[in-house]
Amino acid sequence: MNITSERPPTEKHPGTAAGILARFAQVMFVMALQAAILFLAAGRLDWTWAWVFLGISLLTVLINGAILLHTSPETIAERGRPKETKDWDKIVAGLCGLALFLALPLVAGLDAHFGWTGELSDSWHIAGALVLAAGFSLGAWAMIVNAYFSTAVRIQTDRGQTVCSTGPYRSVRHPGYAGFILQSLGTPILLGSVWALIPGIMAATLLIIRTSLEDRTLQAELPGYRDYVQEVRYRLVPGIW
Repeated sequence: MNITSERPPTEKHPGTAAGILARFAQVMFVMALQAAILFLAAGRLDWTWAWVFLGISLLTVLINGAILLHTSPETIAERGRPKETKDWDKIVAGLCGLALFLALPLVAGLDAHFGWTGELSDSWHIAGALVLAAGFSLGAWAMIVNAYFSTAVRIQTDRGQTVCSTGPYRSVRHPGYAGFILQSLGTPILLGSVWALIPGIMAATLLIIRTSLEDRTLQAELPGYRDYVQEVRYRLVPGIW
């Protein structure tokens, strides 16, 4: 059985342009919200590492978006307007979003304002930036090779979904989540906030839960996925889980 993801037809379906615009608006809103929370909580704009964080985020979005617009605009549209999701995913993904996009920048900004963590050496900030960049890169790679990379846990029968086993999917079954976990843990260190690791770890934990639940859904509902599980044993970390 062929379990390699094949891209859906390249012609645009009704709603593709609207979905792309919706996804662009969502991403820009989240980035603007994070920027506002960071600088308002910190009480200043001259926060170098916050600008580094926003710069890495924006650069990744632009590169990833440009590639997807050329290779798979339907993927962007799906991420902008998924048709449905599992009930449990509304809770898990919602809590993860609150931890990662609201609580983390708020705590980091307050930490920068009140100096709870104290000064960290530049090497710590740079290490955090590298982890963040690695997380963004892994997530983007997974998104580019998997034409069915949605923001919602659902079987995309309307798009003829198949199993993806190329790129990072040769090593782990959920490389996108692995990348998001790296982002959750790297961002607090980049921003120089030990306290922001609390919401970061919360987000990472919720991502692990989502990985487990989504994997069960795929095994139960997506044809070919159980065969893929026999070939790629690990969900997030090769040799561990």
